[in-house]
Amino acid sequence: MTAQAVQERIYNFSPGPATMPLSVLREVQEELLCLPGAGCSIMEMSHRDKTFLDILHAAENGIRSLLNVSDDYAVLFLQGGARLQFSMIAANLLRGHSGKAQYLVTGSWGKKALEEAVKEGPTEVIWDGKSCNYNDIPKSGDYSVDPSAAYLYYCSNETIQGVQFQDEPIAPAGVPLVCDSSSDFLCRPVDIEKYGIMYACAQKNAGPAGVSVTVIRKDLLERGQADLPGYMNYKNHADNDSEWNTPPTFAIYVLGKVLNWLRDDIGGLQAMQDLNREKAALLYDVIDQHPEFYIGHSVPDCRSLMNVTYKLPSDELQSAFLAQAAKHNLSSLKGHRSVGGIRASIYNAMPREGVAALADFMKDFVAQNG
Repeated sequence: MTAQAVQERIYNFSPGPATMPLSVLREVQEELLCLPGAGCSIMEMSHRDKTFLDILHAAENGIRSLLNVSDDYAVLFLQGGARLQFSMIAANLLRGHSGKAQYLVTGSWGKKALEEAVKEGPTEVIWDGKSCNYNDIPKSGDYSVDPSAAYLYYCSNETIQGVQFQDEPIAPAGVPLVCDSSSDFLCRPVDIEKYGIMYACAQKNAGPAGVSVTVIRKDLLERGQADLPGYMNYKNHADNDSEWNTPPTFAIYVLGKVLNWLRDDIGGLQAMQDLNREKAALLYDVIDQHPEFYIGHSVPDCRSLMNVTYKLPSDELQSAFLAQAAKHNLSSLKGHRSVGGIRASIYNAMPREGVAALADFMKDFVAQNG
């Protein structure tokens, strides 16, 4: 990677695919033509080749180590992103089950997951943030989980609204807790033993688009019925070491390097959380100092560490903000089309320097326009 190429890189606040660690990109570049010892590129290698199987198992072990995943769980590398998981979860856990699937809907991705679940069986929304414009998350006393429910589903971080659960919802014993962790996967330590399923598409915090990680408690593999389409059945993937079909080999290879970066360069998930809190505070402090100019979307106690969302007093100021930010190499800050405003996605690999540059720009912009 030439010095010029590095200098030309912007601070990319895209919600995904998103910024990746520069050291990982350098490694991929160095190995892209010929993986050391393999005689070919990772993109040319058979998924049955021992070299790739070692890469696959190293990625699995990296996830197990960072999240402390026991042998009671399978770690699967799948395709189709979160959209397919919306359907797979309901198809495996709800189809044929006597209980309802219960959903906490805290934003756009929770709503989309629910839309797919209703096709498989009875569902119930036990908390919906629509009345507060999805700027908050429920407290433990705000909902009641049926002890006979098929599962309890939630999205831990809503990228569009910028709200994040600080702790896991509490599910009764016997009710699997299912989490869409796509946009805050590996951003902090979690107690995986509280979950039946945790899944994440990689392209925000863990690698390039094309692979999704599903951590599933092994007893739940038996819930999938024999009449499911083959790819939809989690057990097929677990029984075949994530090679029931050709897996996304390149994406898994890069994911493995990101896991190494988290372990070796960052120092693990607690260190990553500390850094993420520091980065997020740089932006939220500016918002709090100028609340009439930078109008934050989420209430303070559920602010996301990953997606900082806010609006300016007028569309004209927002357009000027985005245009001037781009001139300062601060890119992809436009909010989602469904809510507008500004969204700064500051995932794991966004360097502190990039967030500090945005915070400084925000201060200068309000000084000139406030």
